[in-house]
Amino acid sequence: MLLLISKLLIAYLLGSIVGSLVLGRLRGVDIRKLGSGNAGGTNAFRTRGWRFALGVVLIDIGKGALAAWIGLLAFGTSIAGETLYMHALACALCATIGHVWPVYFGFAGGKGVATVAGALLVLLPLAVVPLLLLWLLVIGVSGYVGLASVSIAIALPLAGWWLAPISQRTDVLLFAISIGVLLLFTHRANVQRLLAGTENRFERARVLTRLRRA
Repeated sequence: MLLLISKLLIAYLLGSIVGSLVLGRLRGVDIRKLGSGNAGGTNAFRTRGWRFALGVVLIDIGKGALAAWIGLLAFGTSIAGETLYMHALACALCATIGHVWPVYFGFAGGKGVATVAGALLVLLPLAVVPLLLLWLLVIGVSGYVGLASVSIAIALPLAGWWLAPISQRTDVLLFAISIGVLLLFTHRANVQRLLAGTENRFERARVLTRLRRA
């Protein structure tokens, strides 16, 4: 139990290293005061450019992957592999919570999509490609990044159940539902704006719509 608690704490602290806020502090800006006010990759791209956004995404994906990897480590103990996988799922959730409520930045962070993606690269790599394709499809048609992220949150439990190892299917499903609910919560303002018809559209991303009209 002490090992698990230590892993969860490390994962949360890793998650609290929010890419946009770290890079922004190095440049003397707080991205939460720019654009939409969100500390994620989309707002980073819109307000600071693609190089800044790339750094943000790499940090956030990297910390999610690292947190999941730490969860898989036994640290010299004789813990079964299935138990370590459960540790990793819990660490991934804690890292995402850290990203959303980072202790280093006044508990005001991002929405967690990139951090979840990093964790999935380690824990459920077979789900990454279909979820990414879904995300790109929704953006390419609608131009709404928030809607694409909400789609991922809804699809994640299904992908987790379908693609998880049979022996870990229940654990992965519980993890996927928890992450999905968290992502829906962090995107609640996007959902409200979508319903009200006031959500900002990322027109440059509507590649599929432009191709269809051509």
